[in-house]
Amino acid sequence: MKHYAGLDLSMETTHVCVVDVDGRKIGAQCVDSTPEAIATALEQYGPIERAVIETGRMTPSIALGLRELGVAIVCIDARQAHQSLKAMRANKTDPHDAAGLAQLARTGFYKEVHVKSPAAHGVRSVITARGHLVEARVRLDNTIRGLCATFGIRLGVGQGERFLSRMQVAASVPGLGEAVASLLRARERLVVEIGQLDRQLKAISTASPICQALMSIPGVGVQTSAAFAAAVDDASRFKRSRTAGAYFGLVPRRHQSGELDWTGRITRQGDKLRVRCAPAIAAQGNRSGCEATPRS
Repeated sequence: MKHYAGLDLSMETTHVCVVDVDGRKIGAQCVDSTPEAIATALEQYGPIERAVIETGRMTPSIALGLRELGVAIVCIDARQAHQSLKAMRANKTDPHDAAGLAQLARTGFYKEVHVKSPAAHGVRSVITARGHLVEARVRLDNTIRGLCATFGIRLGVGQGERFLSRMQVAASVPGLGEAVASLLRARERLVVEIGQLDRQLKAISTASPICQALMSIPGVGVQTSAAFAAAVDDASRFKRSRTAGAYFGLVPRRHQSGELDWTGRITRQGDKLRVRCAPAIAAQGNRSGCEATPRS
Protein backbone atom coordinates (compact mmCIF):
# COMPACT_ATOMS: atom_id res chain seq x y z
CA MET A 1 0.00 0.00 0.00
CA LYS A 2 1.22 3.49 -0.84
CA HIS A 3 2.10 5.82 2.00
CA TYR A 4 2.47 9.62 1.96
CA ALA A 5 4.19 11.87 4.46
CA GLY A 6 4.01 15.48 5.56
CA LEU A 7 6.98 17.21 7.25
CA ASP A 8 6.46 20.33 9.37
CA LEU A 9 10.01 21.63 9.74
CA SER A 10 11.39 23.87 12.48
CA MET A 11 14.90 24.74 13.66
CA GLU A 12 15.14 22.03 16.33
CA THR A 13 12.44 19.44 15.62
CA THR A 14 10.30 18.20 12.74
CA HIS A 15 6.80 16.78 13.05
CA VAL A 16 6.26 13.83 10.73
CA CYS A 17 2.83 12.51 9.74
CA VAL A 18 2.22 9.50 7.48
CA VAL A 19 -1.11 8.63 5.86
CA ASP A 20 -2.22 5.81 3.58
CA VAL A 21 -3.80 6.03 0.15
CA ASP A 22 -7.24 6.58 1.70
CA GLY A 23 -6.05 9.47 3.87
CA ARG A 24 -6.07 7.57 7.17
CA LYS A 25 -3.28 8.52 9.56
CA ILE A 26 -1.04 5.55 10.24
CA GLY A 27 1.70 7.27 12.22
CA ALA A 28 2.96 10.57 13.60
CA GLN A 29 6.03 11.52 15.61
CA CYS A 30 8.45 14.33 16.38
CA VAL A 31 12.13 13.92 15.45
CA ASP A 32 15.27 16.04 15.23
CA SER A 33 15.52 18.34 12.22
CA THR A 34 18.21 16.37 10.41
CA PRO A 35 17.89 14.37 7.17
CA GLU A 36 19.08 11.20 8.90
CA ALA A 37 16.54 11.40 11.73
CA ILE A 38 13.66 12.16 9.35
CA ALA A 39 14.64 9.36 6.96
CA THR A 40 14.86 6.90 9.85
CA ALA A 41 11.39 7.90 11.03
CA LEU A 42 9.92 7.42 7.55
CA GLU A 43 11.52 3.98 7.16
CA GLN A 44 9.32 2.68 9.98
CA TYR A 45 6.26 2.97 7.72
CA GLY A 46 7.70 1.22 4.71
CA PRO A 47 8.36 2.80 1.31
CA ILE A 48 7.08 6.39 1.14
CA GLU A 49 5.53 7.26 -2.20
CA ARG A 50 5.96 10.98 -1.63
CA ALA A 51 6.83 13.35 1.22
CA VAL A 52 5.96 17.06 1.20
CA ILE A 53 7.86 19.89 2.89
CA GLU A 54 7.30 23.66 2.82
CA THR A 55 9.79 26.29 1.71
CA GLY A 56 11.82 27.86 4.52
CA ARG A 57 15.30 28.68 5.76
CA MET A 58 16.28 25.08 6.52
CA THR A 59 14.39 23.49 3.64
CA PRO A 60 17.27 23.36 1.10
CA SER A 61 19.64 21.42 3.38
CA ILE A 62 16.92 19.05 4.61
CA ALA A 63 15.39 18.44 1.17
CA LEU A 64 18.73 17.85 -0.55
CA GLY A 65 19.86 15.61 2.31
CA LEU A 66 16.68 13.51 2.12
CA ARG A 67 17.04 13.10 -1.63
CA GLU A 68 20.58 11.81 -1.14
CA LEU A 69 19.13 9.25 1.30
CA GLY A 70 16.60 8.11 -1.30
CA VAL A 71 13.48 9.82 0.06
CA ALA A 72 11.06 11.11 -2.60
CA ILE A 73 10.73 14.63 -1.18
CA VAL A 74 8.71 17.41 -2.79
CA CYS A 75 9.11 21.06 -1.78
CA ILE A 76 6.02 23.29 -2.11
CA ASP A 77 5.46 27.02 -1.73
CA ALA A 78 4.73 27.96 1.89
CA ARG A 79 2.10 30.47 0.75
CA GLN A 80 0.16 27.80 -1.12
CA ALA A 81 0.48 25.42 1.81
CA HIS A 82 -0.77 28.12 4.20
CA GLN A 83 -3.95 28.65 2.19
CA SER A 84 -4.60 24.93 1.89
CA LEU A 85 -4.01 24.27 5.59
CA LYS A 86 -6.19 27.23 6.56
CA ALA A 87 -9.08 25.70 4.59
CA MET A 88 -8.90 22.53 6.70
CA ARG A 89 -10.38 24.42 9.69
CA ALA A 90 -8.05 22.89 12.28
CA ASN A 91 -6.12 24.53 15.11
CA LYS A 92 -2.75 25.88 14.02
CA THR A 93 -0.38 23.35 15.57
CA ASP A 94 2.71 21.63 14.23
CA PRO A 95 1.13 18.12 14.28
CA HIS A 96 -1.95 19.43 12.43
CA ASP A 97 0.27 21.16 9.86
CA ALA A 98 2.19 17.93 9.27
CA ALA A 99 -1.10 16.05 8.84
CA GLY A 100 -2.33 18.65 6.36
CA LEU A 101 0.90 18.43 4.36
CA ALA A 102 0.52 14.65 4.27
CA GLN A 103 -2.94 15.06 2.74
CA LEU A 104 -1.47 17.41 0.11
CA ALA A 105 1.15 14.78 -0.67
CA ARG A 106 -1.59 12.17 -1.08
CA THR A 107 -3.89 14.25 -3.30
CA GLY A 108 -1.15 15.93 -5.33
CA PHE A 109 -2.83 19.32 -4.84
CA TYR A 110 0.34 21.39 -4.89
CA LYS A 111 2.87 23.00 -7.19
CA GLU A 112 6.42 21.84 -6.70
CA VAL A 113 9.12 24.43 -6.00
CA HIS A 114 12.65 23.99 -7.27
CA VAL A 115 15.27 23.53 -4.54
CA LYS A 116 18.42 25.38 -5.58
CA SER A 117 21.80 23.70 -5.51
CA PRO A 118 24.38 24.43 -2.77
CA ALA A 119 26.53 26.23 -5.35
CA ALA A 120 23.69 28.62 -6.20
CA HIS A 121 23.02 29.28 -2.52
CA GLY A 122 26.72 29.99 -2.04
CA VAL A 123 26.66 32.70 -4.71
CA ARG A 124 23.47 34.14 -3.27
CA SER A 125 25.09 34.26 0.17
CA VAL A 126 27.94 36.38 -1.18
CA ILE A 127 25.50 38.73 -2.93
CA THR A 128 23.33 39.05 0.19
CA ALA A 129 26.32 39.71 2.45
CA ARG A 130 27.66 42.36 0.08
CA GLY A 131 24.26 44.05 -0.10
CA HIS A 132 24.05 44.33 3.70
CA LEU A 133 27.59 45.72 3.92
CA VAL A 134 26.78 48.35 1.27
CA GLU A 135 23.62 49.33 3.16
CA ALA A 136 25.65 49.69 6.36
CA ARG A 137 28.20 51.89 4.60
CA VAL A 138 25.46 54.09 3.15
CA ARG A 139 23.90 54.47 6.62
CA LEU A 140 27.28 55.58 8.00
CA ASP A 141 27.67 58.11 5.17
CA ASN A 142 24.24 59.56 5.87
CA THR A 143 24.93 59.68 9.61
CA ILE A 144 28.15 61.60 8.99
CA ARG A 145 26.31 64.02 6.69
CA GLY A 146 23.64 64.61 9.32
CA LEU A 147 26.15 65.24 12.11
CA CYS A 148 28.17 67.65 9.97
CA ALA A 149 25.06 69.52 8.80
CA THR A 150 24.28 70.38 12.44
CA PHE A 151 27.51 72.41 12.48
CA GLY A 152 26.89 73.98 9.07
CA ILE A 153 29.30 71.69 7.21
CA ARG A 154 27.84 70.56 3.89
CA LEU A 155 29.47 67.41 2.57
CA GLY A 156 27.39 67.21 -0.61
CA VAL A 157 26.58 64.11 -2.61
CA GLY A 158 28.81 61.19 -3.50
CA GLN A 159 31.04 58.95 -1.47
CA GLY A 160 34.47 59.27 -3.11
CA GLU A 161 37.60 61.31 -2.46
CA ARG A 162 35.77 64.65 -2.49
CA PHE A 163 33.40 63.37 0.17
CA LEU A 164 36.31 62.29 2.37
CA SER A 165 38.28 65.51 1.83
CA ARG A 166 35.34 67.69 2.85
CA MET A 167 35.15 65.75 6.09
CA GLN A 168 38.54 67.11 7.18
CA VAL A 169 36.80 70.35 8.18
CA ALA A 170 34.92 68.47 10.90
CA ALA A 171 38.16 67.31 12.55
CA SER A 172 38.69 70.70 14.22
CA VAL A 173 35.21 70.85 15.78
CA PRO A 174 35.22 69.58 19.41
CA GLY A 175 33.04 66.47 19.76
CA LEU A 176 32.20 66.29 16.08
CA GLY A 177 35.77 65.43 15.10
CA GLU A 178 35.92 62.45 17.44
CA ALA A 179 32.49 61.16 16.35
CA VAL A 180 33.30 61.44 12.64
CA ALA A 181 36.71 59.81 13.12
CA SER A 182 35.08 56.82 14.83
CA LEU A 183 32.52 56.46 12.05
CA LEU A 184 35.23 56.77 9.39
CA ARG A 185 37.22 53.91 10.93
CA ALA A 186 34.15 51.68 10.79
CA ARG A 187 33.43 52.87 7.24
CA GLU A 188 36.96 52.08 6.11
CA ARG A 189 36.63 48.51 7.34
CA LEU A 190 33.31 48.12 5.54
CA VAL A 191 34.84 49.34 2.28
CA VAL A 192 37.63 46.75 2.62
CA GLU A 193 35.15 43.92 3.17
CA ILE A 194 32.97 45.08 0.25
CA GLY A 195 36.03 45.02 -1.99
CA GLN A 196 36.84 41.48 -0.85
CA LEU A 197 33.33 40.26 -1.72
CA ASP A 198 33.56 42.05 -5.08
CA ARG A 199 36.70 40.07 -5.86
CA GLN A 200 34.97 36.85 -4.89
CA LEU A 201 32.04 37.62 -7.19
CA LYS A 202 34.44 38.46 -10.01
CA ALA A 203 36.21 35.13 -9.55
CA ILE A 204 32.88 33.29 -9.55
CA SER A 205 31.71 35.02 -12.74
CA THR A 206 35.05 34.39 -14.46
CA ALA A 207 34.82 30.66 -13.76
CA SER A 208 31.17 30.43 -14.89
CA PRO A 209 30.46 30.08 -18.64
CA ILE A 210 26.86 31.17 -17.98
CA CYS A 211 28.01 34.42 -16.35
CA GLN A 212 30.47 35.02 -19.18
CA ALA A 213 27.68 34.61 -21.72
CA LEU A 214 25.42 37.00 -19.80
CA MET A 215 28.19 39.60 -19.47
CA SER A 216 28.50 39.70 -23.25
CA ILE A 217 25.20 41.64 -23.18
CA PRO A 218 25.84 45.42 -23.06
CA GLY A 219 25.24 46.80 -19.58
CA VAL A 220 25.39 43.44 -17.77
CA GLY A 221 28.20 43.15 -15.26
CA VAL A 222 29.41 40.78 -12.56
CA GLN A 223 26.61 41.45 -10.06
CA THR A 224 23.78 41.16 -12.55
CA SER A 225 25.07 38.00 -14.21
CA ALA A 226 25.87 36.25 -10.93
CA ALA A 227 22.50 37.13 -9.37
CA PHE A 228 20.57 35.97 -12.44
CA ALA A 229 22.53 32.73 -12.88
CA ALA A 230 22.20 31.84 -9.18
CA ALA A 231 18.47 32.57 -9.17
CA VAL A 232 17.78 30.45 -12.29
CA ASP A 233 20.19 27.69 -11.17
CA ASP A 234 18.78 25.13 -13.63
CA ALA A 235 17.48 26.64 -16.87
CA SER A 236 15.89 23.35 -17.95
CA ARG A 237 13.11 23.80 -15.38
CA PHE A 238 11.62 26.58 -17.52
CA LYS A 239 9.71 25.14 -20.45
CA ARG A 240 9.62 28.53 -22.20
CA SER A 241 11.88 31.55 -21.79
CA ARG A 242 8.87 33.81 -21.19
CA THR A 243 8.01 31.96 -17.98
CA ALA A 244 11.24 33.24 -16.40
CA GLY A 245 9.68 36.71 -16.25
CA ALA A 246 6.75 35.36 -14.25
CA TYR A 247 9.15 33.50 -11.94
CA PHE A 248 10.87 36.78 -11.07
CA GLY A 249 7.59 38.67 -10.69
CA LEU A 250 8.13 40.86 -13.76
CA VAL A 251 4.78 40.19 -15.44
CA PRO A 252 1.72 42.45 -14.93
CA ARG A 253 -0.69 41.62 -12.16
CA ARG A 254 -4.16 40.78 -13.49
CA HIS A 255 -7.53 40.46 -11.77
CA GLN A 256 -10.62 39.23 -13.59
CA SER A 257 -14.06 38.59 -12.12
CA GLY A 258 -17.24 38.87 -14.17
CA GLU A 259 -17.23 42.22 -15.97
CA LEU A 260 -14.20 43.34 -13.97
CA ASP A 261 -10.89 42.88 -15.76
CA TRP A 262 -7.89 45.03 -14.96
CA THR A 263 -4.14 44.79 -15.44
CA GLY A 264 -1.91 46.33 -12.80
CA ARG A 265 1.76 46.69 -12.05
CA ILE A 266 4.21 43.81 -11.89
CA THR A 267 3.36 41.05 -9.43
CA ARG A 268 6.69 41.17 -7.54
CA GLN A 269 6.28 37.48 -6.77
CA GLY A 270 9.02 34.89 -6.71
CA ASP A 271 12.77 35.39 -6.41
CA LYS A 272 13.72 38.94 -5.45
CA LEU A 273 17.47 38.75 -4.75
CA ARG A 274 18.55 41.72 -6.90
CA VAL A 275 17.08 39.99 -9.94
CA ARG A 276 14.15 42.38 -10.40
CA CYS A 277 16.25 45.53 -10.03
CA ALA A 278 19.39 44.23 -11.76
CA PRO A 279 17.93 44.28 -15.33
CA ALA A 280 16.78 47.86 -14.79
CA ILE A 281 20.27 48.88 -13.67
CA ALA A 282 21.78 47.06 -16.65
CA ALA A 283 19.35 48.79 -19.03
CA GLN A 284 20.29 52.21 -17.62
CA GLY A 285 23.97 51.45 -18.11
CA ASN A 286 23.27 50.28 -21.68
CA ARG A 287 21.45 53.52 -22.52
CA SER A 288 24.31 55.59 -21.14
CA GLY A 289 26.83 53.63 -23.22
CA CYS A 290 28.70 52.07 -20.30
CA GLU A 291 28.60 48.92 -18.23
CA ALA A 292 26.21 49.08 -15.29
CA THR A 293 27.97 48.70 -11.95
CA PRO A 294 26.34 47.99 -8.59
CA ARG A 295 26.32 50.55 -5.82
CA SER A 296 29.43 50.21 -3.68
